Amino acid sequence: MQVEINDEDYEVIITKKFGNKNTYLRVKEDLKIYVTTNTFTSNKEIEKIIIKNKDSVINMINKMKKKCVNNEGFLYLGKRYDVIYTSAPGITLGEEKVFVNRDADIDKWYKKQASILFKEHLDECYNRFTRKIPYPSLTIRKMTTRWGVCNTKDKRVTLNLELMRKPLFCLDYVIMHELSHLIHANHSKDFWSLVEENCDFFKEAKKVLKE
Repeated sequence: MQVEINDEDYEVIITKKFGNKNTYLRVKEDLKIYVTTNTFTSNKEIEKIIIKNKDSVINMINKMKKKCVNNEGFLYLGKRYDVIYTSAPGITLGEEKVFVNRDADIDKWYKKQASILFKEHLDECYNRFTRKIPYPSLTIRKMTTRWGVCNTKDKRVTLNLELMRKPLFCLDYVIMHELSHLIHANHSKDFWSLVEENCDFFKEAKKVLKE
């Protein structure tokens, strides 16, 4: 089950127990929403509870994001930066350090960078693509289960904001992967042949994305 909060998709992990009288919401380091509830609570009811408590859920998500940054450092295009908190506004990248205001919205900063970078790489990949395909529209959002999605009906490619943390060649692979779906709307042998035709490093990229 997934739920959309502030234009971002979050996976919901549900545990139902017969003796539970109440519904409890938690967010863990994987940024998934964990729900413990009664056996008879429907998924539709759970979704309503999450949306009703959206502000609390967002607060838990933001706290966990900051905890993850503190534990893992700041990742940008595959490079890890040491985090220095500062009173200066926004987020500024240095050579080895990133200077972050404690109130800064990290995902908002990522999305601003991604809106430029992802469009540039979509254009480059589209121009290099070996088959004639319609130019797709681009959506950027945070997803917990997929790196990219291609809606063949609407000719729309959706890219996961988390690709901002990965090396650029991973971004190019995901774009080529989704563009290939405009020819083959499956994961057949012909599909993977087309991916390799346009992205000979796809196996290395897949390996990095699985880590």
